[in-house]
Amino acid sequence: MTGLLEVHELVVLAEAWWPEAGDDGEPPGVPGFMLSAFNPMAVVVANRCLGQLPTRLQRTGVVLVSGGDRVSARHVEQLVAEGKRIGPLFFFQSVPNSVAGWIAAKWDLRGPVVCVTDGGLDEAALLIGDGDADQVLIVQVGADQASAVIVSGGDPT
Repeated sequence: MTGLLEVHELVVLAEAWWPEAGDDGEPPGVPGFMLSAFNPMAVVVANRCLGQLPTRLQRTGVVLVSGGDRVSARHVEQLVAEGKRIGPLFFFQSVPNSVAGWIAAKWDLRGPVVCVTDGGLDEAALLIGDGDADQVLIVQVGADQASAVIVSGGDPT
């Protein structure tokens, strides 16, 4: 990851992971999201990462990198196959932008929110380079782990 950051001339301000030492079981629940650990993992790494900064710039963008919430997708697929009703929260939580927007709202981040299936650094560099964001929180979520990094352009000092 460091080589890519040097190419983009981005500076890492903070990093976080799920799980980290001491994390047992599932990440803490998040209001409005259920069944799957996908959204709680995104929230916990974002909270850990943003919590490391002494000051936070409001023009912070969010880039969520993921193939989506597979647990919720399988659940919805099963309900449809069985002809059962799907709860309305599953529509909300099945869209990755939902948790990215939730994070931005909770932390009062006023930069763009972008979701991609891979990458993240190119999008962050573009948002910063175009002046749409001063820094970018990149959150990557997999099946049972997540990571986050906050990057800015140039020297943060």
